[in-house]
Amino acid sequence: MRLRKLVWREMFERKNQLATSFVAILLGIAAVVSIKNITFYSQKAVARELDALGANILVLPKSVSIQDYYSADMQGEEFPEEYVMRLVMSDLQGLDNLSPKLSMPVEVQGRKFTLTGILPKSEFQAKAMWAGAGIFTRPAEGCGEMGEVPDAFKPPVKETLVRQTVIDDLGSSEVLVGADVASLLGVKAQDSVEVMGKQFTVIALLPQTGTVDDSRIFAHLHTVQDLAGKEPVINAIEIVGCCNEISAGLVEKINKLLPDAKVVTVQQVVQTQINTNRMMSRLSMVFIGIIVLVGGASIANYMYANVYERRREIGTLMALGAGSSVILKMFLLKALLLGLVSGISGYILGTALAVVLGPRLAGIPVMPMPMLVLWAVALSVAISLVASCLPARSAARLDPCATLQEQ
Repeated sequence: MRLRKLVWREMFERKNQLATSFVAILLGIAAVVSIKNITFYSQKAVARELDALGANILVLPKSVSIQDYYSADMQGEEFPEEYVMRLVMSDLQGLDNLSPKLSMPVEVQGRKFTLTGILPKSEFQAKAMWAGAGIFTRPAEGCGEMGEVPDAFKPPVKETLVRQTVIDDLGSSEVLVGADVASLLGVKAQDSVEVMGKQFTVIALLPQTGTVDDSRIFAHLHTVQDLAGKEPVINAIEIVGCCNEISAGLVEKINKLLPDAKVVTVQQVVQTQINTNRMMSRLSMVFIGIIVLVGGASIANYMYANVYERRREIGTLMALGAGSSVILKMFLLKALLLGLVSGISGYILGTALAVVLGPRLAGIPVMPMPMLVLWAVALSVAISLVASCLPARSAARLDPCATLQEQ
């Protein structure tokens, strides 16, 4: 009789204990797979929300508060534009995008607005709400991969680029107009407006965002610096930072690099994601521990009971010529099959739970993650084999003469 056929028959001799071991691993694997699946898509959803929000780290002058920044009252304090290059040239990880700004009050047609100088490429990349209008190029970047910030420090383009529907730069005589500004001034794309004695062409109207951007006029940073008669200075740097790096101390590292500036973060948003990620990660580790303890103990008990009750059969096999290695392989192959079936079944059940419960518990759509099947099978097989090692070695060391003499 072949070893595989013998093992297959042997597995179903103690069906109740086999089913108990199978269910123990199945439920544990299913719980971990569902948690990891929901956590993955939850992190992606939060990342999209953070992306739409924009910057989660702000570099401001020492005397400026975050309330001043968001109320658009910050125009007095400044610091060198060279601070941006310090960040670009540093070895800090997690700086996904840098957006330096210089803001100042202006009067247009008797109304007061804020003129903000920006570096177009970095700004378009940071503003998902702007990109949603379909008129800006916004390359996708991974977490910790900073965009082409150094290129943004090149001199502004002197001639207007030929555009159809996509804008990827600002000329020295071009501006973007916020939704509220456009409404109050009655301007539209390609109209001309005079700002600080200079004629500008409105190349696009920004979509309504519900932020201070709606009441601002945006021009190239270097153009605004020239109009204001200022040196290369700015009064804010918006940073889109990778949340994992923020939790690892990115803000503190920026503070050390720029000691003369104030570095603040949108703590509530970032900390919520960090805490959720940590909680879900710890919860999955708890379930892994439960699988190892409960599943491993169940399989070990099943194997020991199997060895004890089938001592005479094992002795008979050894008397007929089956060596210790054959007995060892028989028990380990049984454990391998149990691990494979439990892992695959646990993945299927866990994925089904995640797809069904994800929208209800986390409010997000969840899709199956095929890569988790390898993780589930590997964990299940590892637990089964490790838990079966001692019982298998015990069976392989039985004395066939002693076992055949037992009543």
